[in-house]
Amino acid sequence: MSSVVLSNIQKYFGDVLVVDDFSLSVSDGDFVSLLGPSGCGKTTVLRMVAGLERNNSGVIKLGNEVVSNPQGKIFLAPEKRHIGMVFQSYAVWPHMNVFDNVAYPLKIQKMNKTEIDLHVWEILKLVELDGLEKRMPAQLSGGQQQRVALARGLVMRPKVLLLDEPLSNLDAKLREKMREDIRRIQQQFKITCLYVTHDQVEAFTMSDQIVILNHGKILQSGQPHQIRQNPASSFVADFIR
Repeated sequence: MSSVVLSNIQKYFGDVLVVDDFSLSVSDGDFVSLLGPSGCGKTTVLRMVAGLERNNSGVIKLGNEVVSNPQGKIFLAPEKRHIGMVFQSYAVWPHMNVFDNVAYPLKIQKMNKTEIDLHVWEILKLVELDGLEKRMPAQLSGGQQQRVALARGLVMRPKVLLLDEPLSNLDAKLREKMREDIRRIQQQFKITCLYVTHDQVEAFTMSDQIVILNHGKILQSGQPHQIRQNPASSFVADFIR
């Protein structure tokens, strides 16, 4: 497990400030959702934690390690951050079967075949894909493809799992099932999770903490019941209504 700490983060795209003085602390094993309308900066925050975007100022720490600090000329590459990531678009490789998709991160790390097999079979069973390991992505439903993406994100047993609107392409019934599965797996492994969504139901049913953003700024942060009972502004009250 690992904590995630962002301190006074700013991010510009050209002259446009998209994340403004963003500070957040996520404790070991917590599930924190970044909630807000499209374009509010939540995915950019996630990508900076992953190392897929560089913050212009501020400090990002994973556990006790500083992974990004422009002022100190520190930037740890994404593959060295021991992070799992699940994308909205699934991002499964169409030319690989289920087993090979999930095993790929372990092969990149040059893990031996016995260990790879052990880790992959364990994760496939956990996400209820055992028996489908030889299928190609084109033979899977959207929900099954998302389970492949989740399994691939989990197979390395990451310190932190980042999820970027992973359920938005699924129908309502599948979304409900996947919400339950993701939360169950997260609690079982006690993984620190940072979850991006614009869906209030997802945020309020899955999270230990919710962070509401707009225009790159945090408007309110707290436990779901605290935000429900005491919205900090008219925007928050209207957004969660």
